[in-house]
This record gives sequence, structure tokens and C-alpha cells, in this order.
Amino acid sequence: MLKPLLCVIIVGASVGLAWPTGHAPAPSRAASAAAASVPKETLLRRQDDGHFYADVEVNGQLVHFLIDTGATGVALTEEDARRVGLVFSPGEFEPVGMGAGGPIRGKVVTIDRVSLDGKEARDVHGAILQGATMSLLGQAYLSKLGSVEMSGDYMRLS
Repeated sequence: MLKPLLCVIIVGASVGLAWPTGHAPAPSRAASAAAASVPKETLLRRQDDGHFYADVEVNGQLVHFLIDTGATGVALTEEDARRVGLVFSPGEFEPVGMGAGGPIRGKVVTIDRVSLDGKEARDVHGAILQGATMSLLGQAYLSKLGSVEMSGDYMRLS
């Protein structure tokens, strides 16, 4: 009598262990770390002045940028450049580009790290612009993203 009862218990336990519970197994630490490092999509809303802005991490410091899809590089104001640790002297400024008002003076630099919502780029081409009042986030960073899309009053960066 004990043998049939033992067989029923073993079969029941086997079926119970194999039966789906509806709960997914806990993710491994590696899977959790990978999910945490996946850059998230950034959705920017057009501001009243018609432009898009973002707070972007540059060399570990936040910088408020105007998103400029027509700019070749990343342009920093002198104040922002100092704050992110770029060393320069106004005596080093030379013509670095042309604007509507003529030559633009500044210093060409390489920025170690630029990151927006986990979308990081390293060794980004940029310039410190003499007399600039706003830092510009241009193609040297934007072209390294998967996509930049504009639709109506929104810009999507992924």
C-alpha cells in the first residue's frame, strides 16, 4: 500500500513542479544591468520661441542646450566650457566658422563625454564660442544617435 501512495506523491510533485505558475523567472543580474543601461527615448517639446532645448550632461556636468540640427558641432559658451572643465584662454580664440553676422571666433575642442538620457557619445567635436549666450547641441552629437525625428511640436531622440 505504501508503494502506490509513494508513486502518487512523486507523480503529483513532478506535475506540480512542471505546471506553469504565470510568474516569469526573476531576471539575472546581468539582464537587469543591461536593461538599466539601455538608453531611453527622449521626447522634447517645442518651446514658445520655436526652439527645442535639453539639459545634457557634458563631462559629468549639466549644460542647458538649444538643439541645433543645422550646427555641425557642439558649441559651448565660455561659462559652460569652464564649468565642464575645458581649459582655454580668450587669447586662443580664432575664426572657427561663419555666422549671419560674419566670422565666429572661438577655440576648437574635443569634448570627452556628452550624454542625454543614457545616449552617450565620446570624443565629440566642438568649439568654445566667444561671446555666445547659449550652448548649441549640433550634429557632432546628434548624428551618433539612432534617430532624430521631428513631428509637429515634438522632437524624438533615440
